[in-house]
This record gives sequence, C-alpha cells and structure tokens, in this order.
Amino acid sequence: MEIIFGIHAVEEALTARGRGFEYVAVVPGRGDARIQKISQLCRTAGVPVRTMPRDQLTRLARTANHQGVVAVTAEKQYADLDDLLARKRGEHSFLAVLDGIEDPHNLGAIIRTAEGAGVDGLIIPERRASGVTATVVKSSAGASEYLPIAKVTNISRTLEELKERNIWTVGLDERGKQLYYEVDYKMDCALVLGAEGHGMHEQIRKRCDFLVSIPMLGKIASLNVSVAAAVVMYEIARQRKAG
Repeated sequence: MEIIFGIHAVEEALTARGRGFEYVAVVPGRGDARIQKISQLCRTAGVPVRTMPRDQLTRLARTANHQGVVAVTAEKQYADLDDLLARKRGEHSFLAVLDGIEDPHNLGAIIRTAEGAGVDGLIIPERRASGVTATVVKSSAGASEYLPIAKVTNISRTLEELKERNIWTVGLDERGKQLYYEVDYKMDCALVLGAEGHGMHEQIRKRCDFLVSIPMLGKIASLNVSVAAAVVMYEIARQRKAG
C-alpha cells in the first residue's frame, strides 16, 4: 500500500491509470470543481470515495499538506532498462540517471522537469537514494505517474550497459571542462546527475563519456541539482527541436 496526497497529484494518478487504487479519501464538505473532477475520475475508474476528518487524513498522509485529498493505492510499478529504451519519444533516446538523489523534493522536481522536457525515462539506484514516495509524487505534480522510472542495483554497471547499447553518457559535474551547451545532443544519450552536496561518485564520473558544467557567473559555486537538471534537459530538448 502507498499513499498519494494533494489535489493535483491524486488527479494525475487517476488520469494516468498506472496503478491500482484502494480508495480516495476527502474531507467532508468540499464540493469545489477540483474535488468534483477527482470524484468523477473515481466513478469512471470504479474507485471508492470516502469522507474523513482532516486530522485523520493528516495521520494517513503523515503531513498536513494534503489539501484535503488522500489516495490509498497499490505500490509504484517500476520499469526496467529495456522498457525505458523501448519508449523512445523522439529520433534519439533521452534518459536521465540519478546517482543517489536523497531529497524527495529534488527527485520530484527532477521528474516533473524530465517529463516536460521529453525524457524517455529515469534511472535511480535501489539503495541510498529516495524512491517514488508520496512526497515525490506531490513534488512532481503527478508527473511520476507518467514518466517510466527504473530502479537498478548498481548505477556504475548500468552506465556500462547503456554504453553497450550505444547510449552516450553525459555527466553534469561542476569540474567538467566542457560547458553543457557545447555538446551536440543529437545522439542517443543519458544525462547523469550526482547527489546533493557531494555530486557524482568518482567511479560514476569516470564512466561518463562527457563531463559538462554550467557556468556560474556569481559567487555561488553550483546550482541545486533539480535546477541544474532543468537547465541541461531543456538545452537537450532545444537542440533536438532545432534539428
């Protein structure tokens, strides 16, 4: 059993139909258009709707930030690498590999950007990293229900497998000598992002075909990982759209 909370996150999860629902709970007395839409989606999908006091929803969601809507669902179904490679949305593959993102808000923000920028799928490690939790689903504004996400036991080994499948790996690292916009991304590629604080592990860094950086023009040395991901993902999308 997993929990999804927040109006937008629950709405997108119902729309995507990517997982089973046990029920959706709402606070009594709410009849606005967004809640009515969720109720209609539940009726269409055959999902029971229950009313619960706000404090009970807070205990269920383990946060007061649920906006009066909480869904009890089946566990997130993770994809595998073959699924991601088969889902190519454009002429070239576009994957994102996360080397140990621990903050669920960062993961959610990266998922939201990745889905919007045309990423085919996301690869995350099984251990020492955030999975797709309720907070991630809400932070992603429901994008986690649409973007395939694969969990792997070893990121380093996965990068080697990607290379064997002719996927170029581009690591975003503040020590990278090449600026992120100097690479021609009209190729099958995977963008590799390091964890908050310490960045990519050294063995992951050595596995990358390219190491790129974002120029910092002020006194701060680096951007938040989710912001940095957005900068490079949309550069890749821009180049590919420009042809």
